[in-house]
Amino acid sequence: MAARELARVRTKFVEKVSKDMISQLLDDLLDDRVLNDGEKDSILEENVKTRDKARALLDRVKHKGDEASRKMIAHLYERDQTLCSELGLSCSQPPQQAAQVKMETEWSTTLVHATDAFWNEKQKDPNIYPVEEKSIANRVALLITNIKFANERLNRNGAERDEENMEKLLSDLKYEVVKYRNLTAKEIGDALIQFSRHPKLRETDSVVVVIMSHGKLGAVLGVNCEDEMSADVFPIDNIYQHLGSEKCPALLNKPKIIIIQACRGGGKGAVLVSDNANQGLVCDDVSQPGAEGGMEEDNLRYVHKEKDFISLLSSTPDTVSYRHTVFGSVLIQYIVEVFNTFANTDDILELFRKVMQRSEDFVDGNRRQMPTIDRVSTTKRFYFFPGH
Repeated sequence: MAARELARVRTKFVEKVSKDMISQLLDDLLDDRVLNDGEKDSILEENVKTRDKARALLDRVKHKGDEASRKMIAHLYERDQTLCSELGLSCSQPPQQAAQVKMETEWSTTLVHATDAFWNEKQKDPNIYPVEEKSIANRVALLITNIKFANERLNRNGAERDEENMEKLLSDLKYEVVKYRNLTAKEIGDALIQFSRHPKLRETDSVVVVIMSHGKLGAVLGVNCEDEMSADVFPIDNIYQHLGSEKCPALLNKPKIIIIQACRGGGKGAVLVSDNANQGLVCDDVSQPGAEGGMEEDNLRYVHKEKDFISLLSSTPDTVSYRHTVFGSVLIQYIVEVFNTFANTDDILELFRKVMQRSEDFVDGNRRQMPTIDRVSTTKRFYFFPGH
């Protein structure tokens, strides 16, 4: 595994790589869209010493997984075969393998817009949820990020980056972002109730709800939690109740997209053990009745209690989710990459599937994480149509 190879040579790389080589690798990885301008600037400006720049570069690329790590190794081989040999890296790949690295998915750092032709084609498709220019203008999203906790030991370092990345992505997709930080479980519930009454919901084509905190199976934790047994617990099921057909009729027949970044238990997502471990990587775990008979009122009708939901949870049941203390959560990084690159052509279910597929590349020692698509009750395909 390429990421494991980089981890193995980390100390030697930091000792031997030159300032010029770091600059060249940064340019190469920027061209490959492994890094974006902000990440490049961060590595150069936030680290004064060459060794610190080298360490930040290697850690950033390694954290992005095997695909990014293979590209860095390939560029290192192209730039300095002697250094590559000294590091003991498996750089001497045949030309066709190097070419294959170049042909792998290039993740966009900005949102790719849907074409007019794609927009016009999908407007005629009865199997997609209706999206109009007016409904796009009325999109609204809820973003809740718990970072600072009453027990400072539980503070979620790096979650600021998650909040920043999700807010930008949602804004680029034309959602007005209703943002909260550091809420108790009760306050999370209150925020959802308030959101369910937002005046834009009657005109929107969809909503997105993102909650990021510590968690356990079936719940996210408020900022007053002490551990998994804390009373400061918000059941995830309440989201579906607050935004469901009965309590939020304004969202009837509209997609409700739920993203939860939180652990679902304390178990690990891998069954094989490796000695490599990135200490910058941590996990978000803290060890009205229906009428009967002759109904006559024409304005009343039965509807599905829970419909048009689709959720992406950051890990499988009973396992932890990982968050880098500088770069943010693995899930949020992958969501941004996939949505930026493919939201112009893919519906939400396919985007979530690609996030899961992207997660197959996440390797950090014995750590693994696989997001799961949950409680899918969407009956049509939903497209964001970025740029429209």
